[in-house]
Amino acid sequence: MTLIIIAHPWKGSYNHSILETITSNLEETNREYNVIDLHKDNFNPVLTEADLALYSKGEFADPLVGQYQTLLKEATQVVFIFPIWWSTMPAMLKGFLDKVFLVNFSHNYENGWNPLLNIANTVVVTTSQSPSQKYAHAIEVEFIQNGLQAVGFKNPMWLNCDNVGFGTDEYRKEFIAKVVEAI
Repeated sequence: MTLIIIAHPWKGSYNHSILETITSNLEETNREYNVIDLHKDNFNPVLTEADLALYSKGEFADPLVGQYQTLLKEATQVVFIFPIWWSTMPAMLKGFLDKVFLVNFSHNYENGWNPLLNIANTVVVTTSQSPSQKYAHAIEVEFIQNGLQAVGFKNPMWLNCDNVGFGTDEYRKEFIAKVVEAI
């Protein structure tokens, strides 16, 4: 099952166009999928004192966390869609990682660090105004390698539509075609 996680607040955004194209393609090819739309769900990305008190036990106060963990356990492919803001992911997505990737769910510390998730295929789709090269370290190393791969996301691929606000409609359509091909 493909799980798509989107972190963009505006439904009229290019990020949502990417989401709509992906889901249409998955439906046309009869592939099962689910979508976590963090903004639509009104997910609270803030790691509160109550959350932190439960963190080391692998427990959570926010019921959405349990729903998200169930979807992640069922996924064989995860697609992240988000804009690059201030050289990194939006706070909404960072909060998702903080609150959902809990001890004994995504990792444990038995004899060192151990990833617990088993996501066979990972696609990270981002958009930016600046060239992709500027964000390679933040996305490829910090987000993918140190974050996702460290907890069991395998075979990562990063696709970024840079200069998104300055490109033509054809440029953006070509990018979406690359994304669909990757998924």
